Amino acid sequence: MTLPSGTPDLEVLDLLVSVAELGSLGAAARRHGISQPAASMRITALERRLSLRLLDRGRTGSMLTDAGHAVVELARPVLAAARSLNDGITALHRAGRPGLRVVASTTIADHRIPHWLTALRRIHPELAVVLDVANSRQVATAVDGRAADLGFVEGPHAPPGLGSRVLAADELVVIVAPTHPWASRRRALTSRELAETPLLWRERGSGTRDTVWETLEMHGTPAPPAAELGSAAAILTTARNGVAPAVVSRLIVAHELRAGTLSEVRLADSMVLTRKFRAIWHRRTPPNGAAADLVELAARIEAARTHRR
Repeated sequence: MTLPSGTPDLEVLDLLVSVAELGSLGAAARRHGISQPAASMRITALERRLSLRLLDRGRTGSMLTDAGHAVVELARPVLAAARSLNDGITALHRAGRPGLRVVASTTIADHRIPHWLTALRRIHPELAVVLDVANSRQVATAVDGRAADLGFVEGPHAPPGLGSRVLAADELVVIVAPTHPWASRRRALTSRELAETPLLWRERGSGTRDTVWETLEMHGTPAPPAAELGSAAAILTTARNGVAPAVVSRLIVAHELRAGTLSEVRLADSMVLTRKFRAIWHRRTPPNGAAADLVELAARIEAARTHRR
């Protein structure tokens, strides 16, 4: 379809509608980010194009003529249709933009994922990544239910029924408040002592909890928790207040240890407290494309970090 030669452009129609809505040419110019003389010149050009007088210009301001009001009413549905068209095109671009849904356990999301996604963006700058955070059991459930393309978990074992790849080992440390008796003890802490002590635990389903529980179970049933807390931040605060010892990732407590607000308890050589960071996926849809690149980049970054240590 060929438009008539006198058809006005949408921007000047929008300017004219603004004059009607705001009551003055000056206010309309400010809305559109132009000067009043520039706005007046555009309206004048529109009048010449339509062969209609749209504004009565006087000393006290400019008023729409009857023809101006009529053009405004004709322009409103045209502008609405143009906005609808732009919105639809934007939606099509979004739908066509490649995306990756990732869900990760808290420690990985807070301390490792940012490094991995920064590297991924260098090779996939157009990729839209959606990241959700949950505990390791919830991550596995999301991946198994295909609510996420890729998951990252921590714990002693791979979730059953899912594909996985170990990315790194994460060191766990026993921490106490500086005023706690363990902070000044000279003798290393044994597994049995730790098992017999009420600790600050994460909620069930946490990879940290599963790792520590499995280690301590070798020395009998662990003591009942001093408290069960739903976040690493809550555990650090509670431990700092001297309530009880806790076992956490060195990643999340390194700053507090350096600052002296928490103290690390030395462990006996026979006790090894580590867990694995893993990428997990649905067995029927192993990682490909950007998802595969993310897993590979994460493995390389973690290997380099381990080598530096």
